[in-house]
Amino acid sequence: MSKAKSNPASEPAALPEAVVREWLTPFLDFLAKERRYSAYTVRNYRQAFEDFHAWLQTSGRGAGDFAALTPRDMRDFVIEAQRRFGRRTLHNHVSGLRSFFRFWMQRGKVPRNPFTGVPLPKLEKNLPKFLTETQVVALLNGPLQLLANQALGAAAAWRDRLVLELLYGGGLRVSELVALNYGALDFGAGTARVLGKGRKERIGPLGRVATAVAKKFRDEFAHRKEAGDPVVVTDRHARMPVRAVQLLVKKYLALADLPMDLSPHKLRHSYATHLLNTGADLRAVQELLGHANLATTQIYTHTSVARLKEIYTHAHPRA
Repeated sequence: MSKAKSNPASEPAALPEAVVREWLTPFLDFLAKERRYSAYTVRNYRQAFEDFHAWLQTSGRGAGDFAALTPRDMRDFVIEAQRRFGRRTLHNHVSGLRSFFRFWMQRGKVPRNPFTGVPLPKLEKNLPKFLTETQVVALLNGPLQLLANQALGAAAAWRDRLVLELLYGGGLRVSELVALNYGALDFGAGTARVLGKGRKERIGPLGRVATAVAKKFRDEFAHRKEAGDPVVVTDRHARMPVRAVQLLVKKYLALADLPMDLSPHKLRHSYATHLLNTGADLRAVQELLGHANLATTQIYTHTSVARLKEIYTHAHPRA
């Protein structure tokens, strides 16, 4: 979720124990245990509820009579919240609150979902940033460049190369990468069994190079390589945390003189864009990325069309 504009209600007073027990905890337990949402998403939904509850208190609407709330109340909430949150954060907050009311409506504690039909400000359609193929090569060559210059040991260099190759060669999310165990890899087929968002599992190709790097690291440097052991590890052979992957990518962006605002997720964007630029079917890319909806994948077609227009402009005599 994006950062709030300002902070008047981002640190609300503690929720009343009765509200937590009767309303919030059953909802969060449902998300975590039945819907199997990530801890990150559950935390964000809790924060959305805390902010909403604080607004109910300060707006004079009470803070426990959720059944009495109306769409007009929610429109007032959205109008006020726009002063404190960016548009994407506001959309994420309202998504969590809609889920909260839908949960209790289905259980008969509220008569309606007061957020139904409440308009939200439109989101800006920002095209995903991505690296060119030449830039990706420069980035991926970084670890072995440091090894050749004796600035990095062999184990760390091949581990870093493995991280970058899996992010780009497999199009993995960082959370998927750090959760990957050896038991999920099929070296013969060059594939990985990946646990994605919503605990949805998919089988995806890693590519010839990423598979070869994974095999080399396992055979020559891995201290533990049983089915339940992590593929990507720290220097102390523990599972690598997300933050460490982010810092690792920043290190090699700097080495390759690439923009430092690029993130590990931009390698996933690059993976999708390069596939589409070379003629991959959109639905196939959807499956490879593990997107539940085709619309999520279609954002990459805008980038691909922009690239095609650029080629046309430079190559066609009537452009």
